[in-house]
Amino acid sequence: MARPRIEPVAWRPMRAPARARRRRGEREMPPVRLIAVPGPGPEDVAVAPDGRVYTGLADGRLFRVAPGGAVVVADTGGRPLGIEVDGDGELVVCDAERGLLRVHPDSGRVETLLAAGTPVGGAPLRLCNNAALATDGTVYFTDSSQRFALEHWKADLIEHSGTGRLLCRRPDGRTEVVLTGLHFANGVALSPDESYVVVAETGAYRLTRRWLTGTRAGRVDRLVENLPGFPDNLSRGDDGLIWIAMASPRNALLDLLAPRAPALRRALWALPARLQPDPVDTVWVQAVDAEGRLVHDLQSTVPGFSMVTGVRAHAGTVWLGSLTAHHVAAFDLTPPPPGPQH
Repeated sequence: MARPRIEPVAWRPMRAPARARRRRGEREMPPVRLIAVPGPGPEDVAVAPDGRVYTGLADGRLFRVAPGGAVVVADTGGRPLGIEVDGDGELVVCDAERGLLRVHPDSGRVETLLAAGTPVGGAPLRLCNNAALATDGTVYFTDSSQRFALEHWKADLIEHSGTGRLLCRRPDGRTEVVLTGLHFANGVALSPDESYVVVAETGAYRLTRRWLTGTRAGRVDRLVENLPGFPDNLSRGDDGLIWIAMASPRNALLDLLAPRAPALRRALWALPARLQPDPVDTVWVQAVDAEGRLVHDLQSTVPGFSMVTGVRAHAGTVWLGSLTAHHVAAFDLTPPPPGPQH
């Protein structure tokens, strides 16, 4: 398939922090174990209250993952990305090709909540990516780009046109636009008290916050600015922290070209894929508290696993997904030392 044309927008990113050039955090990442899945691309991981772990693969199948192997529970017929478990034990799945789905893991039944292409706020749902579930049944979810499909995610980062959106689906089925103008809208998480929803802007290296309740309701600000890498999926762990899957460190060439003539980024996009910037071979997650303060910063190299796109902390274990790997990964979390992390 021919590559789509890009129309680059000039922008000036903040100077990358020194952390972007390091390949380790101040604390060593605990040993990472790999659990094979029967296919590539377990992009996200979700953990039910009973400890059951779910993931979805590039071929559309959803699996329950266990040390003894993975068991298929459903097939979306598309490309599942973000996965959440609701209060009834059912899965809410963001499918890049089919839209927002509900999956019944015991029966395998797949129900469409909002089909891809359905207009929301005057624009179609194009690339449903990640979600967070509120206690009242509202689903907050991202539409990453109005310009490009999943296979051309790099184009959106290079173009930087900011067509991503944060949407929500109310319990009665109404859909609303929460935020627009996002640079590859990706992960979503709610604060522990659900006073705000936060969305990862992969292309802008930040977590953008929309206040939902209280005196600041309706305001938009940044929970975290100028991240050292590309944030992907988000999740709120059972520890109350917001966990960030860091797919790759920032790329110096992309930052260099960002404010310069758009023709330079068109030329970069025209290069053969092997010559374009690729994610670094690393495993990296961070976690911040409700005020955006860094609590965990864990990074390592793990043979056979890289490009972390999903993260979930549950019962002392951190589970990891990857857009490209043939495994999900996990490590046992040890408490950080007292005092702020840097």
